Amino acid sequence: MKKAIITSALPYANGEIHLGHVASTYLPADITTRFLKLNGVEAYYICASDDYGTPILIQSEKEKKSPEEYVKFWNKRDLDDFRAFGIGFDLFYKTSSIENITFVQEVFKKLMVNGHIYEKEIIQFYCKTDKKFLPDRYVIGRCPYCKAEDQYSDLCEKCSRIPQEIEDPKCAICKNPPIKEKTNHYFFKLTNFVNELNKWLDSNSRLQKDVKKYVQNWIKDGLVDWDITRDITWGVPIPLEEAKGKVFYGWFDNHLAYISSAIKLLSEKNIDGKQFWNSADIYHFIGKDIVYHHYLFLPAMRIGINNEYKLPDYIPTRGHLMLQSKKISKSRNWYIGLKDFLSNFPADYLRFYLTLITPYSQDDLNFDWDEFSARINSELIGNIGNFVNRALGFTNKSLSGIVPKVTEFDSHDNEAQKKILDFKGELTVLMEKNELDKALKKILEFSAYFNQYFQKKEPWKSANGSNNCIFISVNAVSSLSIALFPFLPSSSECMWSQLNMDGKITDKNWCAISEIAIKSGHKIGEPSPLFKKVEPEVIQKLKSKLGK
Repeated sequence: MKKAIITSALPYANGEIHLGHVASTYLPADITTRFLKLNGVEAYYICASDDYGTPILIQSEKEKKSPEEYVKFWNKRDLDDFRAFGIGFDLFYKTSSIENITFVQEVFKKLMVNGHIYEKEIIQFYCKTDKKFLPDRYVIGRCPYCKAEDQYSDLCEKCSRIPQEIEDPKCAICKNPPIKEKTNHYFFKLTNFVNELNKWLDSNSRLQKDVKKYVQNWIKDGLVDWDITRDITWGVPIPLEEAKGKVFYGWFDNHLAYISSAIKLLSEKNIDGKQFWNSADIYHFIGKDIVYHHYLFLPAMRIGINNEYKLPDYIPTRGHLMLQSKKISKSRNWYIGLKDFLSNFPADYLRFYLTLITPYSQDDLNFDWDEFSARINSELIGNIGNFVNRALGFTNKSLSGIVPKVTEFDSHDNEAQKKILDFKGELTVLMEKNELDKALKKILEFSAYFNQYFQKKEPWKSANGSNNCIFISVNAVSSLSIALFPFLPSSSECMWSQLNMDGKITDKNWCAISEIAIKSGHKIGEPSPLFKKVEPEVIQKLKSKLGK
């Protein structure tokens, strides 16, 4: 049996999940996991809240809460929002867990023994006003590479580079220019891994070519050893007596939670976690802003502990979501919270629209309220909903819900049956390439074909062969329900229920998409419309809330 571990970039436990988060990372990972499980793969979807780091410490201080209280609230809130959206984590854990703390400290010690860690005195920004060292997001300034203003010292959100030193620095708390003070830090020798990183990138054909190319250019331009120490109180403690009071940089510990959380889940199932990890396909779903960390730091650290845990096979990377063609900004209220969206529309509406507009590339995408409304009404409702309702509604009304016996197929029937028989193969190719937008469009093509087939056959005229049309159309609904399950789990289960099939849809295998599984004499359930039209006044009201 094939195995897989799927992870998504860990959400910071410092604010609500919005549409920009789910489009590039959590939704594609969830769809892939559901597909793999249906396809007979022993797959586990692992995630965790990213509990450490300066952004959380800054925010908890502002709200006069302890960091522990603060991240506990957001861990629960994020998981609740993800569940409401239909994200089916097998485990959603936390980087502040004892399992992750212990694992991170063990990895550090192994890296140290292997000669990949060294101590060095550095000059650190220090705020005299706030009387503290200022690592990472405590410092804002101008990116030395692309010259973008108001960027963090540990990441430029515009060019995705990590500045060696930010220009025109200011304290993020009081906005005053900081001074510089001496402090001792520990460094990870990223420069030790140039050859190994290039070898891994060259040998792994499953990584995106465009991403791989510019990562290789970064390596060519020269890597810099990585400061993994922070002079703050909130983080994984460095396990050395002489480093008391210092913690690890959040990017040292957070991606190790992929492994520590997976091992926890697997151990609870009495599975050898390390053995499973090393025999599984490893997927890390990310947005393009954290390519540097996942293509350089993450593999280098695993190589540095003698490949004790295998490197990722896939790092599906997608672009940023714009909102009405403008960059999402919480500070300007130019964003849509996931919870707020789901209070207005079913989760499957958002899953449908985001999947359609999100290509498997780093290209940015755009959420547009008018386009959302149009595509839900015309494609989800007018295409899929219409076909399912026609096929099942006619069977229920005209045949008391009994699937009829067939007669000799004509050319239209034979072509329609072949569409079902070929459907699984056509869809699987796209799913395995992670081209989820194209896979969903293939499903829409399938549904549109059967709408036309139903119209051509005109079963309401009780013409010769109309029973064949009903028989094939009901089986096409069965195929659709399975094919759509990774994308629209709730709607698929409704379709399955209306078909009155035995067991759960998750009991079926992906191959059942191309089976003529429903036989003559089967009685379907009670059909009802799957979807409700999106009204223009609702969209106008939601558009008017943006930026206010």
